[in-house]
Amino acid sequence: MYYHIIKPRETLWSISEDYRVPFQSLIQANQIVNPNMINAGQSIIIPGLPNPNQIPYSIHVSVKNKTLTLMRNQSPIKTYPIAVGKILNQTPIGDFVVINKAPNPGGPFGTMWMSLSKKHYGIHGTNNPSSIGKAVSKGCIRMYNADVEELARTIPIGTRVLIR
Repeated sequence: MYYHIIKPRETLWSISEDYRVPFQSLIQANQIVNPNMINAGQSIIIPGLPNPNQIPYSIHVSVKNKTLTLMRNQSPIKTYPIAVGKILNQTPIGDFVVINKAPNPGGPFGTMWMSLSKKHYGIHGTNNPSSIGKAVSKGCIRMYNADVEELARTIPIGTRVLIR
């Protein structure tokens, strides 16, 4: 079971959108009587996601170095080059989880899309491999197609993604 710690200015509605979970499912899973009475620091269950503490993998993204490091039991396995967000569309800093995977999303997203627990952001491939190593995306983490496919085959849904 995955627990989300409510951040300042988050609402139950914004949390349901970030995790792509129906609003009513959040209310039911957490037995919330009044959706307007949630507080920063409060922990709520996100139904359908596994406990990331039981997943041996995590992903560490360095926006500055433009690298994504796959970890297993806190030990680095492999580091990949990435592209990150440009100045006006920066990659969000924080702790997220992979909430779904979509092969062959088409267009600029290359051969794989993995949604993060922040609406509109993900880890994906590219149809422009020359962009890797640069700050050119609209905030997403862009990888070579072969790399993102390898990563998607390795990690399960619920894997932590720490972006710094």
